Amino acid sequence: MIGLDTNILVRYLAQDDPAQSPKATELIERQLTEENPGFVSVVAMVETVWVLDRAYGLADHAIAAAIERALRADVLVVESEQEVFAAMIALKGGARLVCRCPDRGGRR
Repeated sequence: MIGLDTNILVRYLAQDDPAQSPKATELIERQLTEENPGFVSVVAMVETVWVLDRAYGLADHAIAAAIERALRADVLVVESEQEVFAAMIALKGGARLVCRCPDRGGRR
């Protein structure tokens, strides 16, 4: 199993970088298999959603579609899949996803 980071997910979903997007597509669509899947951590998924929202300004329905695409991929294992699915359904229903960071006592 290969861990996929935020950069790979964003390049694959956004298809925005002429050098990196084809490499991400090659990895996900041609190199990963059900027997040797890619692992998407919750952290990578949350960061991907944040990038699609804040950096690319995608609408909620487009972000939900991107999450759904990852969840449907037979070659990806998504950590906490049920929770990610529930968040995707909530987003489709009009809820806003909010990332809350634990209180760091004023430290950054």
